[in-house]
Amino acid sequence: MNKNSRTGLAKLAFRFVLVIGIVNLFADLTYEGARSITGPFLGSLGASATVIGIVVGFGELLGYGLRSVSGFLADKTHRYWLVAFVGYAVNMLAVPALALAGNWPVAAALIIAERTGRAIRKPSVDTMISYAGKSIGHGWVFGLNEALDQSGATVGPLIVALVLYLQGGYRYGFAVLLLSALLCLGTLAVARVMYPRPHELEEKSAQFLATKGFPKAYWLYLGAGAFIAAGFADFSLIAFHFQKAASVSQNLIPVFYSVAMGVGALAALLFGRLLDRIGFPILIIAFFLSALFAPFVFLGSAGFALVGMMLWGVGMGAQDSLLKAVLTGVVSAGKRSTAFGLFDTGFGIAWFLGSAALGFLYDRSIPALVILSVVLQLFALPLFLWGRTQAKGA
Repeated sequence: MNKNSRTGLAKLAFRFVLVIGIVNLFADLTYEGARSITGPFLGSLGASATVIGIVVGFGELLGYGLRSVSGFLADKTHRYWLVAFVGYAVNMLAVPALALAGNWPVAAALIIAERTGRAIRKPSVDTMISYAGKSIGHGWVFGLNEALDQSGATVGPLIVALVLYLQGGYRYGFAVLLLSALLCLGTLAVARVMYPRPHELEEKSAQFLATKGFPKAYWLYLGAGAFIAAGFADFSLIAFHFQKAASVSQNLIPVFYSVAMGVGALAALLFGRLLDRIGFPILIIAFFLSALFAPFVFLGSAGFALVGMMLWGVGMGAQDSLLKAVLTGVVSAGKRSTAFGLFDTGFGIAWFLGSAALGFLYDRSIPALVILSVVLQLFALPLFLWGRTQAKGA
């Protein structure tokens, strides 16, 4: 391929990632905006704390667990766009439907449906994005997508907070998000028309070759991801701590979350670009920094807590940008959706188990929680290095 053709392909790839990133910006704006009030909304409908915990936990577990199934089906059928459309439709439309929920079981079903929709579409979308990395860099494409994704996650909760500030109520907050949901689906339709065959962005290497199993490096990366997930405290626990310890005033908690999302967007963009330029060491640096969030968040005052949330945001940005980028390098194009889905399932199960363990420790010893969080995440670093060695030797 001559230089002009390569340049043209790189521009096409960048535009594709940009359009999909805008889709995900509207998507995150929608469901992250909703997630900032689903707990209190369930409570207003009569749900107990136990019910809220079960609904949220089960939704997250299902949201990760189903990805291995949807990823496998997408690879089998090669109908990536169809799977993506179904997933986005369920993911997006379940949010404004919460405005019509008359009782907590209906609201709970819609919350779980939203997570299910995300599970359906995530491996297919990540796979299509990965094709663009051949010409412009895998770190850059996942970093750009995650940056736009996190930008939506930053704005969404602030929009809902404004609605509540204006005394619109929870239902009006969900209803307002219908606009961003429709913008997401509309932009997705435009992307489908503009780029009907995204696998062509990876040139001939994206042919769907028959391969068996995954290399050892993939399983080592999965293990590393599981350690990160297990040690990464969910924001619901962090927010609970801020409120209980009174280290952060209640009206500032959503602001701290938005700051973390903003940092995550910048981190994804920066680390994604640096991964392509510097290489693997940037992954080690990113996850080492994010592993240090727990002492600041759980043991410090408001100032330290803000630093901790920024480090937590670094971890959020790195997870969906750097991890998918390194996985792309060790998995063939024809099995990439399966690989992403299986990885996300393992990540989600580890997140669920780790969250349960951290929650258990919180009631008994916060210093023990901090130690476990840091140690689990640091355990991932040697596995990443081992995986890198295996990938080079393959």
